[in-house]
Amino acid sequence: MKRRYKLAVFDMDGVLIDHVSSWTWVHDKMDVNNDEAFKLFREGKISETEFIRRDIGLWLGKDPKMNIRDIINALHDIPLIPGIQETVAALSHSGIRSVIVSGGIEEAARMIADEFYFDDHAANSILTHQDGTLTGEGTVNVDLRDKGVVTREFMKKYDAAKEETVAVGNSYTDVKMLEAAGLAIAFNPIDEDVVKVADHVIKSRNLSDILDIIFGPDDDEKRSINFRDQERRTTFF
Repeated sequence: MKRRYKLAVFDMDGVLIDHVSSWTWVHDKMDVNNDEAFKLFREGKISETEFIRRDIGLWLGKDPKMNIRDIINALHDIPLIPGIQETVAALSHSGIRSVIVSGGIEEAARMIADEFYFDDHAANSILTHQDGTLTGEGTVNVDLRDKGVVTREFMKKYDAAKEETVAVGNSYTDVKMLEAAGLAIAFNPIDEDVVKVADHVIKSRNLSDILDIIFGPDDDEKRSINFRDQERRTTFF
């Protein structure tokens, strides 16, 4: 009997976004580098809150009056992996909810969720004053050291048991997310940590290649709708 899934959980940075992360995309735009903070975070010497604070501090060091609209504008041309539309449409057609769980920037996650009809998303927030200027602080909505926490919250929200949940990630920060799911897919993995916990490893330039794993290679269900007829939403950019 074919396994049926209710929920698909996607990492964003490096999976949906064709770049190492939404944070580093903005860093590149601002011509700053967060390698030192990343090293300290990876070594457990600073918290995720402090990691975000230092990232935002790099931007404010360049522009003390930086506004959230500047972040949105910087994210405007961030590259996306091909196949997102087809993947989410096929999952939705089969009754599978799609959500994003990411330590990336919330504005990027919201854009992708709105654009491609994801059912939900969670990512980290950049705090602003009333006029939109950055406060220098952020909110950790997704703990990079345990993305399984938010994954299980979505599983509860959408009534999906572990064996009814698919998770797709690409790095060590996705390990706990993949361990929470019944089907763990490493998509274009960048380290061995995520490979070790994955049921399947896919190296591809198109996200829709995961559909063969979820539905089976000979299942016509994933091809049973005309994706050209799927209307895309206009982004908020």
